[in-house]
Amino acid sequence: MSTQRSSPPAAPARVRVGREVAGRGGKGVSVISGLPLAAADLEALASRLKRLCGAGGAVRDRVIEIQGEHRDRLVVELRRLGYDAKRSGG
Repeated sequence: MSTQRSSPPAAPARVRVGREVAGRGGKGVSVISGLPLAAADLEALASRLKRLCGAGGAVRDRVIEIQGEHRDRLVVELRRLGYDAKRSGG
């Protein structure tokens, strides 16, 4: 008789698109967190989203930052790509 438990099914990733201004001299950035991607794939997605928004940005600590207020546009694009993205914050 086996006492080994099966692992619970993986929950879908919670992708959140928020806005931050702290430490940026008052300039806001749209922040995308919770993406279940490897570093190279995060960079590729960040490039695609920066082109979509016509803005600069970066990947830092597994979080994509896009300069400016683009939360609505980013949520629409991430959902179109199959992610369960939700807007967070005010």
